[in-house]
Amino acid sequence: MDSFDDTHLALMKFGVGQPVSRKEDPTLLRGEGRYTDDINLPGQAWAVMVRSPVAHGILKGIDTTAASAMPGVLAILTHADLAAAGFGPLKCAVNIPQRDGSPMKTPPRPNLAIDRVRFVGEAVACVVAETRSQAKDAAEAVGLDIEELPAVTRPADAVKEGAPQLHGDAPGNVALDFHYGDAAAVKKAFAEAAHVTRLEIESNRIVVSAMEPRSAIGSYDSESERWTLRVGCQGVMGLRGGLARDVLQVPADKVRVLTGNVGGSFGMKSQVYPEYGPLLLASKRLGRPVKWTDDRTESFLSDHHGRDHQRIAELALDKDGRFLAVRLTGYGNAGAYIYPPLQATTNAVKNVIDVYATPAMEVNSKIVFTNTTPVGAYRGAGRPEANYFMERLIDTAAREMGIDRAELRRRNHIRPPQLPYKAPSGMNYDSGEFTAVLDKALAAADWQGFDKRKHESAKRNKLRGRGIGQYLEVTGPPAKEYGGIRFEADGTITMLSGTLDYGQGHATPFAQVLSEQTGLPFERLRLLQGDSDQLKVGGGTGGSKSALVASQAFLEAGDKLIEQGKQIAAHVLEAATAAIEFARGRFVIAGTDRGVSIMELADKLRGGLKLPADLPQSLDVSHISDNP
Repeated sequence: MDSFDDTHLALMKFGVGQPVSRKEDPTLLRGEGRYTDDINLPGQAWAVMVRSPVAHGILKGIDTTAASAMPGVLAILTHADLAAAGFGPLKCAVNIPQRDGSPMKTPPRPNLAIDRVRFVGEAVACVVAETRSQAKDAAEAVGLDIEELPAVTRPADAVKEGAPQLHGDAPGNVALDFHYGDAAAVKKAFAEAAHVTRLEIESNRIVVSAMEPRSAIGSYDSESERWTLRVGCQGVMGLRGGLARDVLQVPADKVRVLTGNVGGSFGMKSQVYPEYGPLLLASKRLGRPVKWTDDRTESFLSDHHGRDHQRIAELALDKDGRFLAVRLTGYGNAGAYIYPPLQATTNAVKNVIDVYATPAMEVNSKIVFTNTTPVGAYRGAGRPEANYFMERLIDTAAREMGIDRAELRRRNHIRPPQLPYKAPSGMNYDSGEFTAVLDKALAAADWQGFDKRKHESAKRNKLRGRGIGQYLEVTGPPAKEYGGIRFEADGTITMLSGTLDYGQGHATPFAQVLSEQTGLPFERLRLLQGDSDQLKVGGGTGGSKSALVASQAFLEAGDKLIEQGKQIAAHVLEAATAAIEFARGRFVIAGTDRGVSIMELADKLRGGLKLPADLPQSLDVSHISDNP
């Protein structure tokens, strides 16, 4: 069997959709994963954060005298130290316009509290010592003089007159008064509706509790004047940008972010956190790396929380059960500081229509500051909540109107003849057979046989229930993504991506995509991610976009590889570039059996193949893909 057939069989075995052994698994299953807390650098010191024990108060003083004298203590940093070093506060990366068009209120978040604490767990000081135990002991000896103030924890209470105010530039504690939709059309639809279903729904606050707590190691190189942060995150380029721009206030090329294995994130590790600034400053001052790892109690207080929305959800229907309009009104809890509040705003807008033809919609959301841990992105970031609101409304409307809940869904599905369908959310539906999907699911679940199963369960004193719901999620937010291909001296091929695997499993599907397209051996492909020095851009991982944007980046990079390979192969085969064809990993002269594989070209280049100056000098590719 010749090499052409071998390559073809390999492509069939390792291509997209084929059942292959995951590249990610062996290292993790052997316990050889390298998470941030597994790393200990020479000369490393330890940091522990002193946190506020009260939800709201005036910070009158910090007494570090006793703590500074304790064994092993190297430094105790407060906001004054960061300010003197020129460090800036954390800033919200997204500004959504208010109802009146004015900008959202985005008071900056200090790395360490300045003159006020706004939630239990807010970092006030950073204690650095030779060991973690010494740092923890000293942190307990730091004295905080706090004049406790009234606190407010629920948005509906925070907007009331006389409620405690968290930020002077956010009157009434409202960060954002958001509106989307045709209010007049929705009002008319509800006025003319034969039936209106109304629900009060709360999406409760969630503590993320990733298996791996947050951890970071800061270091500074005085010769190059570069900062390095080793940290578990969802994307090194975004984190580098936030650190450089807002906190360190230096050019981005002065910052390196390194991320190894990450033990879960779910959105929580996507942001720049306040602990990173003090770690980096302490490292510069002490001339040695400084490490911090939170414990589980600390993570409950300081990790961004999720959800926490309160909604009035309303659905207007005609006498036949056809949807006329949907309206969401309510609050999103920002916590003490604001991060991009997409959950209760734009993501709710895009997803609440779901798979149902709904002529009009309106979303009203107030994002409100409270004396609680800040809320960030978590598992869908508002998309599943919006779907949940609609599905709850449908089930309730079905009961109230005496219509079978599956039938009510069928009546309101967006149907193939309506496609492409422009929803009032602004989303374009280009395809979908939602009724067929529902009917197949009902048949597979033996929906009609449920009563018999319920009766049999009752005989055994068991309760049996059932639920139904359909879900169409808007994912894949726009992002520039990097796709690099590098042929190494040992014969392996490195794929470089700005995404970041924190449990998804990227190495296998990305290798399948590139192997199928180019014929590169699947077993020789390895994925490199998590090093900002190796990348040009990177959107990180979030919003269910990595398989889409990274695959596109690698496909486009693969196209460049093939074009470069054609030019080099033409030189090797002594033919015109236009005469070179590519298929299944080989470049051949059209109409002949003369050819050379990509890997053979790579071997020749490693062996010192001399090429004319006007030809590509390697097969390596560096590509930036734009996903608008």
